[in-house]
Amino acid sequence: MLDNLLLGFSVALSLDNLAYCLAGALLGTLIGILPGLGPAATVALLLPITFTMSPVSCFIMLAGIYYGAQYGGSTTAILLKMPGETSSVVTAIDGHEMARQGMAGKALATAAIGSFIAGSLSVLLLVFFSPPLAELALNFGAPEYFSVMVLGLIVAVTLASGSVLKALAMVVLGLSLGLVGQDQFSGEFRLTFGQLELSGGLDFVAVTMGLFAVSEVVKNLSDTTERGVVTQKLKGLWLTWTDFKAIIMPVLRGTGIGSILGVLPGGGAAIASFVSYSLEKGISKQPETFGKGAIAGVAGPESANNAAAQTSFIPMLTLGIPANPVMALLIAVLIIQGITPGPRVLTAQPTLFWALIASMWIGNLMLVILNLPLIGMWTRLLTLPYRYLFPAIIVFSAIGAYNTDSSVFEVYVLAAFGLLGYLLMLLDCEPAPFLLGFVLGPMLEDHFRRSMLISRGDPMIFLQHPIAATLLAIAAVALILAVIPTVRRKRDEALQE
Repeated sequence: MLDNLLLGFSVALSLDNLAYCLAGALLGTLIGILPGLGPAATVALLLPITFTMSPVSCFIMLAGIYYGAQYGGSTTAILLKMPGETSSVVTAIDGHEMARQGMAGKALATAAIGSFIAGSLSVLLLVFFSPPLAELALNFGAPEYFSVMVLGLIVAVTLASGSVLKALAMVVLGLSLGLVGQDQFSGEFRLTFGQLELSGGLDFVAVTMGLFAVSEVVKNLSDTTERGVVTQKLKGLWLTWTDFKAIIMPVLRGTGIGSILGVLPGGGAAIASFVSYSLEKGISKQPETFGKGAIAGVAGPESANNAAAQTSFIPMLTLGIPANPVMALLIAVLIIQGITPGPRVLTAQPTLFWALIASMWIGNLMLVILNLPLIGMWTRLLTLPYRYLFPAIIVFSAIGAYNTDSSVFEVYVLAAFGLLGYLLMLLDCEPAPFLLGFVLGPMLEDHFRRSMLISRGDPMIFLQHPIAATLLAIAAVALILAVIPTVRRKRDEALQE
């Protein structure tokens, strides 16, 4: 393992990859700071650029964007009470109160240091748990892969905010649209409605840019919320020893929570930060201080969301299963680069895997060193009128969609899914389960049909394989629990809180 880490650092520390890591971290911070443009939309916008990059460089940059956005989201949450990221919503509760009390510097330092510690510790989990998990997955057959994908989709449904029925409908819609195009077994065209442009399926780049980037533009143009920046001079951008002692346990607890929930499909950074805040408030000796500027209310959630961002790479790299929309996009990048997602990535592409691991440590260090001195510049960017930003997003999206296939039809797909994404927002339907279903749909069908071929059409094959049967049983129990009235009511209350 030491040899592999040395290999990773030797690749990640090359000048080119250091530049890509820095670019990803800075762009991620910027994206996290600007409300209305998240990492999923940004990665979707950058998909066309990755066609010409090496796999290692583009993964280092895109990963930096993802975990950098978790850092950046806390800045707007603390200074504006307007989270740049969903995972920073909880940070706004106590972080903004600290800022109003003249402790904005302390709140920002807490977020940065907590994120750095959590990010560094959770990368260790990637190092120790990914190789054995990938080795186990090498023994998986078609029934096991089908079952683990079903479990992933069901967990995404049960952990999604809002209605379970709506989340399940989003998964089904994503699975259905993922099957558009030519059947790989029979060669028949499905759901194309006579459109030859759909014979190869819906273009992933156009779908994701429409669903995340264009729909966000439409949503933000309809939002007239005023921004109220904390304007007093920032001071005390570091913590005292007393502050360190106050945050260390919340940081470690948040890291543990985020590391576990980051692996689960549908869990991710947002859920982890909410759970961490609830835990800290529940075990605090002074729960009445929460909501009034409690430093633990910043340290725990910020550590949790960053840890979850790092560990979400584990199922993506070892099983080819995305834990959230950004991981689904990164799976698409692997496929675009000619790499098959799954456990063989570690053996067939060891340089990619270990360089990515090393770059996460480097990127986390870059973020904590760069972010605090640049706070003043980041806050000035928040005064940029949105009317200057949205035309660039629309133009770049249209160019990216067109360039993937040199087809105007893809621009129409982009517009259609932009409107669909906005409609889903109005209906309180999360796009994340849709995207997971869209990405996993073809793979789910492939493994199901392979299983049927192996068993000569006997569906009992899924119960005859112990691992597959166990995974399906867990999925069934999770779904049943989610729809039981008492459990559903408590789930809704927790998500609402």
